[in-house]
Amino acid sequence: MPEFKLVINNPKTGKSYSKAINLNIFDNKKVGEKLQGNSLGLDGYELEITGGADKTGIPMRKDFESSARKKALLVKGVGIKSKRKGMRKRKTIRGSIINSSIKQINLKIIKQGQKKLEEVFKLKEEKEEKNEAQS
Repeated sequence: MPEFKLVINNPKTGKSYSKAINLNIFDNKKVGEKLQGNSLGLDGYELEITGGADKTGIPMRKDFESSARKKALLVKGVGIKSKRKGMRKRKTIRGSIINSSIKQINLKIIKQGQKKLEEVFKLKEEKEEKNEAQS
């Protein structure tokens, strides 16, 4: 089972939260799809997949319908910084389909749940600290 690092962004506050997870709910999902937060422990939240990266840091792009790496000639967008007008650059990118080689998934909150994210992640950090202290 692959381990994903989730980066959950709250656009209202501008804060991001990190969480490691070992679930297969992301297999064959695409960038731009929406999912319920109940399976991630975020009851009542609705999330949208906005991107991600593989183990070497190569970013995913929404406009490539694949799960493989590809060397593409790019003008603008994710993975490219244009220095001059009209400049094109060949860059290695990932497609928009999530598979086992993806290590980081970026999520954006669309619908808020009952609890605030600060409370949810603070409780989990306290539990982890207690477990480490007992060991």
